[in-house]
Amino acid sequence: MTNFGSRQILTSAFGFLAVTGGLSAQAGAGFGRVQYDEAVVNRGRELFRPNCGFCHGPDARGTGAAPDLGRSLLILSDENGQQLGQFLQSGSPDRGMPAFANLTEQQITDIATFLHSQVQAARRRIATMPNIVVGNAKAGETYFNGPGKCSNCHSVSGNLKGIGSKYDPVLLQDKIVSPRSATRSRGREVSDPYPRSVKVFLASGQTISGTLIYVSEFVVTLRDGDGERRTFERDGEIPKVEVIDPLQAHQDLLMKYTDTDIHNLTAYLVTLK
Repeated sequence: MTNFGSRQILTSAFGFLAVTGGLSAQAGAGFGRVQYDEAVVNRGRELFRPNCGFCHGPDARGTGAAPDLGRSLLILSDENGQQLGQFLQSGSPDRGMPAFANLTEQQITDIATFLHSQVQAARRRIATMPNIVVGNAKAGETYFNGPGKCSNCHSVSGNLKGIGSKYDPVLLQDKIVSPRSATRSRGREVSDPYPRSVKVFLASGQTISGTLIYVSEFVVTLRDGDGERRTFERDGEIPKVEVIDPLQAHQDLLMKYTDTDIHNLTAYLVTLK
C-alpha cells in the first residue's frame, strides 16, 4: 500500500513503451524491435548530458550521486515524454533533483527518446550476451530467502516451481527487474496482468475505489466497479490517493538491487527446473 503526496509520482514497469516522437518504425512485440530517429536521439543526448549527466552519468547508467535510469519506473512507463515532462517540470527537491521548468515540449520528447533508446540498448546487450548466467546460485538462494525477502511472496515449490524451465535466462532476468514487461498497449490504455487498485479520497468525504489506470501528482484515472472510466484532477495532496500494488515489493527492490544481486538471483532461479 502506498500513499502519494504532492512530490511523489507512481509509475510502473509496464515494460518497453515506445516514444512515438522519435520513432521511424512501429514497435514490434518484444524488445529490440524499435528503431529510433538518430537525429532525435542525438538531440536528446546533447540535452541530457549537461543537464542530467553529472548525476546520472553521460549515458544515463547512473553514478554514486543518482540511479541508473535504465531501471527507472518513470522512464519505463513514460509515453512520448508525457510522464517524464510532468516530473521534470516539478523536479524532486527532497531527493536533490531540481525542476527543469524551462524545457520545451520538443526538448522533453527528445530527452525521453534518448532515454528509451538507452533502455532498449541495454536490453539488446543482455540479449546478445553469450551467457548471462554469471552469478552465484548459492548466493542467489541466500538473497531469495534473506535480504531480498522474495520467499515472503514466492515459493520454489509453489508459484515458482519449474520456472527455470519455463523461461530462458534473458527473459527470466527481465521478469525479475520488470515483472510488468509482458504488458501490451490496448488503444491508449495498458493491459496489466497485475492490476493495481486505488482509492481516491475526495474533499467531500466521498471515497472512490477502482482499478488504477494512471496516476501522477496532477491527475488520477481509474475504472470503477461499474466499468466506468473516471478521472480526477489533483492539486498537491488533494485529493489523497492510496494505491495497492501487488508488485510493490518488486518496485521497492528496484532501486536497491545491485548488479551482483540480480546476477545471483538469476543464477539461482535458472536452477529451478
